[in-house]
Amino acid sequence: MFYSKQLKKIKKIKHCFFSRKHGYSKGIYKSLNCGKGSKDNKKIVRENLNFVAKRMGVKNNKLILMHQTHSNRVVEINKNNYKKKIKADAIVTKMKGIALGVVTADCVPIILFDIKNNIIGCIHAGWRGAFSDIIRNTIIKIQKISSNNLIYACVGPCIGKKSYEVDLIFYEKFVRKSKKNRKYFSSKNRIKKFFNLRKYVTDKLLKLKVKVDQIDKDTFTQKSIFFSYRRSRKLEQKDYGRCISAVCIV
Repeated sequence: MFYSKQLKKIKKIKHCFFSRKHGYSKGIYKSLNCGKGSKDNKKIVRENLNFVAKRMGVKNNKLILMHQTHSNRVVEINKNNYKKKIKADAIVTKMKGIALGVVTADCVPIILFDIKNNIIGCIHAGWRGAFSDIIRNTIIKIQKISSNNLIYACVGPCIGKKSYEVDLIFYEKFVRKSKKNRKYFSSKNRIKKFFNLRKYVTDKLLKLKVKVDQIDKDTFTQKSIFFSYRRSRKLEQKDYGRCISAVCIV
């Protein structure tokens, strides 16, 4: 379990970036697999999520997850929709008694708190979501709920730069959008680049005047601590687990 140094100081909220440890799953999902979309035993995934809810201090049915699709869609959670299936890649709320969760396996989990307006949020930021402005959309959503914001964010464990190989088509897509995006890439060889997803996401937050800190861990290389989509592909495993990150207002 990992915690933001800056968010840890704020007594109004509780948060955690959970590792893959302390759960009940077996095999490739060992042990705290929180991916409802994985092929793991559904009952065991539910037990894992119940463990997370307990650690967050909320009832089992008050841990709110998204159906994540690498979109740029943000949803505000309220008393009318918290029991429904939420199709989004970021959620925000002012509600007490619920925890917001995001599941990842190399993508970036971001936990947010607007300290002036008591708004929490979490973002699933893979390259697609980040590229199509999921981060900007989330900050705009928070600003629409309440103005005069002071937003803190923690960028959680994700795939590290040296682990994230991409091809030239991927690189050119980013450079076409902005030549400034070249700074997020370094050359591996003639046909491959390394992509710094963490810096790309962090810079988007900083540009929006968000105060940012990091849990600078590489999900790909630290296999005993994190699940990784890329690592599972490399090992030719049939599926992969997902880690969870969560936040709630105390």
